[in-house]
This record gives sequence, structure tokens and C-alpha cells, in this order.
Amino acid sequence: MRKLREYLLVLLAGVTIAAGVATTAVADEQQDLAKQLSNPIASLISVPFQGNYNGQIGPQDNGEQVYVNVQPVIPFSLGPDWNLISRTIVPVVYQDDIFPGAGDQFGLGDTTQSLFFSPNAAGPGGIIWGAGPVMLVPTATDKLLGGGKWGAGPTFVALRQADGWTYGLLANQIWSFAGDNSKPDISQAYLQPFISYTTADAWTFSLNTESTYNWKTNDWAVPINAMASKLVRIGKLPVQFFAGARYWANSSRNGPEGWGARFGLTFLFPKGK
Repeated sequence: MRKLREYLLVLLAGVTIAAGVATTAVADEQQDLAKQLSNPIASLISVPFQGNYNGQIGPQDNGEQVYVNVQPVIPFSLGPDWNLISRTIVPVVYQDDIFPGAGDQFGLGDTTQSLFFSPNAAGPGGIIWGAGPVMLVPTATDKLLGGGKWGAGPTFVALRQADGWTYGLLANQIWSFAGDNSKPDISQAYLQPFISYTTADAWTFSLNTESTYNWKTNDWAVPINAMASKLVRIGKLPVQFFAGARYWANSSRNGPEGWGARFGLTFLFPKGK
């Protein structure tokens, strides 16, 4: 009987240690996935549904806008040294009273498609980078939901990750080249400096701006986003939930002002899962 008790105690201790190791392994995996989500060109399939709210739109500040960006990120291997990362942004938009008499609109906005060619290995100093083309596709279902133009240009991203921190810059420049002749031409730069910190329990706290500069009207739009995200598992599927506040430090003419919000979730599909 004594030997049986000793055997059971040893077995229980082994099970406890194994469970602890498994729990630690899961926690480490979730932290790693959360870090990868902070990298715009990680070799990880993800599908974010990013909700946004903007207010005080229009000459009388009466307009408001709610939109969800569906943003699938899909990596493709180009051999042992390079990846091709596809990043697509498809907005689903509802807006109301963006100028007097505009009424409300609901539907798709214009689609932005980016392709980044990125080395598999980080460069000197741990720099991760990617570059390639970006295209604007006039998929808007209402003339007030898009620019009505085809556009294209270059895009690039550079970042570094160390000790839980991620910081870098994503940028692009789009020029219109075809489309609705009644719509103004597009020449717009996009700058997104970003910084984030991921904790051991897969919380991520981030700060960025998504600034645009309209070369035609010489207008800056500068929203500042502060976000908190948590990666969890629903069954075996990793999902990141996020929410935060936005403040318009500068706005284009008749654009959003004051405070807004961002919220949503991201589905992850790690390789081999």
C-alpha cells in the first residue's frame, strides 16, 4: 500500500509538471503569435475585422461614419530566401450627413491592395523590411463612398522587434491613372509610424498614426490611435480582440475631428494548425 501511494504521488507530480510545461508552451506560443501580429509582413495568415468610428464630419460637424475594414493578410513563399505578403483592405462603410443634404450611404468603399516582397531573414541590426506595389481599386458601391479612380504606386515597411517591443514605419504613395473623369485626380501619401509592446500573457499595447497627405489640396489628416489587444483561443483557433481610442490631431477639410474609436478582432491561421 505504501509503495502504491508513493507511485501515485510520483505520477501526480509528473502530471502536474507536464501540465505546467504544456501551459507554459501554450502561453509562449500565444505571445509569439501576438508579436507576429505586430509585424505587418509576418509570415502568418490573418484576417482582421477592424471597426472604426469617426465623428464631427462636414462643414457643420454633423456627419458621422462607421466602417469595418476587412483586411486579409496572406503570405506566399518564394523559395528559401523570400516571401510575398499580400495585404488587402476592403472597407464596408455606413455614413450619414457628411455634408448638408448628403443623406446616408451604406456599401463598399474603394479597395487597397498591397504586395510586399520581403526576405525570410532579418537584415543587419534585426531590421525586417518589405517593399512592392500598392493598387487602389474603385470598388465603391456609391459615389460618396470612394474616389472613383484606379490608382497605383510604391509601398514599403521597415521594423524591428526586440524584448517584446515592435517599432517601425509603413508607407505608400498612390497616384490615380484612370477612372471617372468627373472625379478629382488622386495623389496621396500614407505614413504609419507604429510602436507596440507585447507582454508574456499575450496582451499588446500599441500607438500609431495613420497620416495621409493630399498633394492636390496640400492637406494633412493625422489620426492618432492608442490600442489594447489580447490574444486568446476559441477552441484551437487563435483570435485577437482589440479596442482603443482615436484622436484627430489634424484633419483634412471637412474631414473627421475630435475623438473616435477602433475595435474588432483578428482570426489567425498559423502554419500547421
